[in-house]
Amino acid sequence: MGRSGQHSGAAVGVLTVLGAEFFHRWMIACGSAVDREADRLTELDSAIGDADHGINMRRGFAAVTDALEKEPPATPGGVLMLAGRQLISTVGGASGPLYGTLLRRAGKALGDAGEVTREQLAEALNAGVAAVAQLGGAAAGDKTMLDALLPAAEALGESFTAAREAAEAGALATVPLLARKGRASYLGERSVGHEDPGAASSSLLIAALAEVAG
Repeated sequence: MGRSGQHSGAAVGVLTVLGAEFFHRWMIACGSAVDREADRLTELDSAIGDADHGINMRRGFAAVTDALEKEPPATPGGVLMLAGRQLISTVGGASGPLYGTLLRRAGKALGDAGEVTREQLAEALNAGVAAVAQLGGAAAGDKTMLDALLPAAEALGESFTAAREAAEAGALATVPLLARKGRASYLGERSVGHEDPGAASSSLLIAALAEVAG
């Protein structure tokens, strides 16, 4: 990675441009957050899913971390594309394709640029979220990962902190919702009163982004 990528990733507080190093550190931070919260994610999933979300996400981001350490891409888009591919190939169930699509589509939107702005990242994340919505056939209020990602992507246009807060609020807001998509939807009214595990893990990824941004 070039010196400009390192500088832009380290310029906390200003962060006018984001290089590949910043995105690399974001994915590593995601892996740390998922590893730390894996038991909680699995506990959430045990209530309304297959009780394996934390385990699967931990395995997926461990693979992401390993792949990035072996051959780090030189562009922000390249980092996200690589991470997305790893998640698709290593995370079981629906989460692999959904999270993989999120990152790959966002990476594709960033293209081959060596550095991007926060606003460009917000646009790319919105593209990734739209792809997830299309793949899963879900919308806001369906008690899925979109309930954290949609408000986060929109708020990222304002600031990293706003994105984190929006994601956290969105995840918590899934507790009283009736699940309309995914395995949780099979439970009907019994899905009410539980936080959606996908929204919870999505919130972790956005929180990791805000953490790296400083």
